[in-house]
Amino acid sequence: MKVSLEWLREYVDIAQTAEDLAESLTRGGIEVGGVEYLNQGLEAVVVGEITRMEHHPNADKLWICEVNLGDRSTTIVTGAQNLLVGDRIPVALPGTTLPNGVHIEVSKLRGVESSGMLCSTEELHLDSGLGDPRSEGGILILEKETPLGATMDTVLGEGDCVLDLELYPNRPDCLGMVNVAREVASLTGEALHLPAWAEGSQGPDYPGDPKARIVLDDPELCQRYAGLVVEDVNIEPSPEWMQKRLKAAGVRPISNIVDITNYIMLEMGQPLHAFDRDAIAGAVHVRRARAGEKLVTLDGIERELDPEMLLIADDEKALGLAGVMGGLNSEITDSTKRIFVESAHFSSVSIRRTSRRLGLRSEASNRFEKGVNPHGVAATLGRVAELVIQLGAGKPVGFVEQAGQLPKPAAVSLTVEKTNSLLGTVLTEEEITGVLKRLRFPYQEKDRGYEVQIPTYRSDITIEEDLIEEVARLTGYDRIPTTLPQGDQTQGRRTPEQEFKRTLRHLLVGLGLNEVMTYSFTRPDADRQFGDMDQAIPLLNPLREELSVMRTALLPSIMEIAARNISRRNLDIRLFEMGSIYKSKERPLVKLPQEELHLAGVIWGKSSRHWLTPVTEYDFYTVKGILEEVAREFGLEFDYKLPNNQELTHPGRSADIYLNGEKIGLMGEIHPALGKEWELERALIFELAVTPLMEAGNRTIRAFSIPKFPAMQRDLAVVVPLEVSAQDVMKRIKELGGTLLVQVNIFDVYTGKPIPEDRKSLAFALKYQALDRTLKDEEVNALNQQVLEGIEKEFGAAWRK
Repeated sequence: MKVSLEWLREYVDIAQTAEDLAESLTRGGIEVGGVEYLNQGLEAVVVGEITRMEHHPNADKLWICEVNLGDRSTTIVTGAQNLLVGDRIPVALPGTTLPNGVHIEVSKLRGVESSGMLCSTEELHLDSGLGDPRSEGGILILEKETPLGATMDTVLGEGDCVLDLELYPNRPDCLGMVNVAREVASLTGEALHLPAWAEGSQGPDYPGDPKARIVLDDPELCQRYAGLVVEDVNIEPSPEWMQKRLKAAGVRPISNIVDITNYIMLEMGQPLHAFDRDAIAGAVHVRRARAGEKLVTLDGIERELDPEMLLIADDEKALGLAGVMGGLNSEITDSTKRIFVESAHFSSVSIRRTSRRLGLRSEASNRFEKGVNPHGVAATLGRVAELVIQLGAGKPVGFVEQAGQLPKPAAVSLTVEKTNSLLGTVLTEEEITGVLKRLRFPYQEKDRGYEVQIPTYRSDITIEEDLIEEVARLTGYDRIPTTLPQGDQTQGRRTPEQEFKRTLRHLLVGLGLNEVMTYSFTRPDADRQFGDMDQAIPLLNPLREELSVMRTALLPSIMEIAARNISRRNLDIRLFEMGSIYKSKERPLVKLPQEELHLAGVIWGKSSRHWLTPVTEYDFYTVKGILEEVAREFGLEFDYKLPNNQELTHPGRSADIYLNGEKIGLMGEIHPALGKEWELERALIFELAVTPLMEAGNRTIRAFSIPKFPAMQRDLAVVVPLEVSAQDVMKRIKELGGTLLVQVNIFDVYTGKPIPEDRKSLAFALKYQALDRTLKDEEVNALNQQVLEGIEKEFGAAWRK
């Protein structure tokens, strides 16, 4: 928002310099990005009048001009062809440096001395449309009434400068000059001079026009819509004072009607739009666009609309995009004789969506997006009527309005105690009362506090903390004392859960895996393969279709990373991720979903070449070894069983993982069909829940003395049916061996001749040891026989001699 100080002084007294005022506003929370002085460098350029012109004797295209400066005359040679005797023009005398950096000195042109230079708008860095129409492309020709000898900075507005406000979304009120004036008065304590139309909420006193009927087809998107009918319209340029103020605000003057709407938008913060009244057929409708409906906007572009966009239309056609841009079919032209001026309150969300979808931004949409004051809609048209009459632009004849339920002004309680508690200050009641008076907020005192009525233009104040912020702004942030935090301090440390996850990550990295982090979203078809789509949560506004559901399994995301690396010839893949999955059966979701911490990994290829260790191909036992290390680290013992889901993993090279009788995950080689689909043939995968590991983990270290007596080892080979699990046989051996059997390891699994086709051979190494004596062969043999007989009976095993 660009604020002209000359314009601002119309509403508030300003005793400070521009720089000091910018500092006061910035300290008060209204950041000023910069101060721009208008007409800088024009103080040495004076107004002269051409009293005589003759051709240069030595150059056909040069003129020798006698110029009257008011108190003296001078001779200047120029090549301009647009001048006549009697024209008043800007003159740069010797010693002057122009805004474009050119330094003027006395010079001779083809033998004739020239004491200065006649200036164009380009050389003075002025708007090209300034001055007489003959100025275009040549010397700037000023109005006949311009005083001789006056400096150009005086002619164009002496001392004016522009403050560039960098407003945040919570202060849309300061997008209007009258509210900036209120802010300046509050911060500086200077007197405010607001006209009656700036304080009212009623429309102008004109009879209703029965032909200008308003229909709110969608009251949710438009709370209030008002219109002013003006007849006998006279389209011409707006006066110089209005054009100067518009230019200072960065708005290009167009014509008196359009300039009035722009001027009042800058003045009051309420966007306006003027339609050609004769282009409106029947009633004015505020409705949603129809599917496939099109509109050519004022920029000449045909835009295809959708039902989410709000339109201004008549009984037959669309007239404009509500709050964004008008339509070409109802624009104001030189032949316009009647107009309908719109002032409305549109839904900020609707305007923002329309503007973004069409890539169309305007000063009006910027204000509607941030929010305008619904109670100021009608009063703005009163200001329109006033300026139309003042400028002789037409005759206001009718005012019409339709409004729904308008929001009531907010009432917020404020207490001295909470203000001082929150700010750490010792402000008195008198000081806080002074702040409310400077803000011009009506209030009533009650029990060391106040009931404050918030003006409707301050939509950012809704709770007590907002009012406390106002107190801090106006009393000065520098008055808030600097204090150190108080309270009991404790040593910072990680929670048990953080320690567990940190240890687990470090362990996996130490085992040669690389950690990755992926989105919490995934593809529905991928999640359906590995997770639970019945509990998957679809996103209403996904980043893209491939990330449209909350994941119920980690494996799909990490497998995509593995496949991408393999396609780029990274052939040693060892990845893991620890992250949350999300599950809920609610539709729609009304509370937070169930969140579970999982660990997943993908391993593929061969180990890297190394001088110390041979290259090995990763297999089922690579994954099992990693998970066994995890179990050992946390004092756990996993059980492995044939997988329930035979479509995810290879039937003979995979297992489900159990802890204390409960399934917590899966591991093994990916199913061949699935591996081909993912381009991850022979990939090894695992995924398990982490929470059961944390709950059952026991990292208590138990120390045992080194046994003084030797151990005895026996090998036991048995033949069992193919469907018998080696894990189950090993578990039963440990139970049958009792306390003297301290270790059981499987060292061979064999199928083939001479073993029958429906059976397999398992070979185990059994280690027996006692802490108090040396075991005898007879004792160990008896235990070994007990083990053999037990597994023969339970599994139908046969001893292989």
